[in-house]
Amino acid sequence: MSAFLAVENLDVAYGPIQALHGVSLHVERGEIATLIGANGAGKSTTLLTLSGLLKPRAGRIVFDGTDITAMPPHRRVEAGIVQVPEGRRVFANMSVHENLELGAYTRRDRAGIKTDLDRMLGLFPILAERRTQRAGTLSGGEQQMLAIARALMARPKVLLMDEPSLGLAPLVVRKIFEIIRDINKDGTTVFLVEQNAHMALTVAHRGYVLQTGHILLEDRADALMQHPDVKRAYLGG
Repeated sequence: MSAFLAVENLDVAYGPIQALHGVSLHVERGEIATLIGANGAGKSTTLLTLSGLLKPRAGRIVFDGTDITAMPPHRRVEAGIVQVPEGRRVFANMSVHENLELGAYTRRDRAGIKTDLDRMLGLFPILAERRTQRAGTLSGGEQQMLAIARALMARPKVLLMDEPSLGLAPLVVRKIFEIIRDINKDGTTVFLVEQNAHMALTVAHRGYVLQTGHILLEDRADALMQHPDVKRAYLGG
């Protein structure tokens, strides 16, 4: 049986600088898979390539049985691959409500959009309180919740998450990871890129370790937590 989302022998470069070297990985339907690694390892490059914002020099991407390597970004969103970008990237001058509506820009089912809006405000009560507030006035944690809710408005089959804990206080990070687990329990497949290896491996089912553009390790998340190299390099032990 083929994987839900598969990356095969991906080479990606920024001009003469090669960022990914023959990267192969897969995400199974219904799981949380994570990609951990140091800054500059190529984690965000991997997600940008999956989103279609970067074009690979070699290799291919297969989603739900279809080769999407040449598919433009907006078509990938329509197909069900949606990214929560690093740094949140909310529309600062628009209200929380308007940001959420923008998340559904590929959809035409007005009744479904209204249902999902209500669901997001139930899932993120703080956003319901801040509904008419400009997104730029929210705290970092609230903006991260808005970025996740906005992505969910597209009804993703796979949610790509780029460093959701970045710049957030530890208590807020724990809350964000609880939300990620809840989203997955509701049926959304998640591919998580994260520098906070401990939190990522705690929430994920499987993980990959990326180093200077190469996949070094792949295993169940609990096994990676116990791997001596992972403990030494990423878990402070």
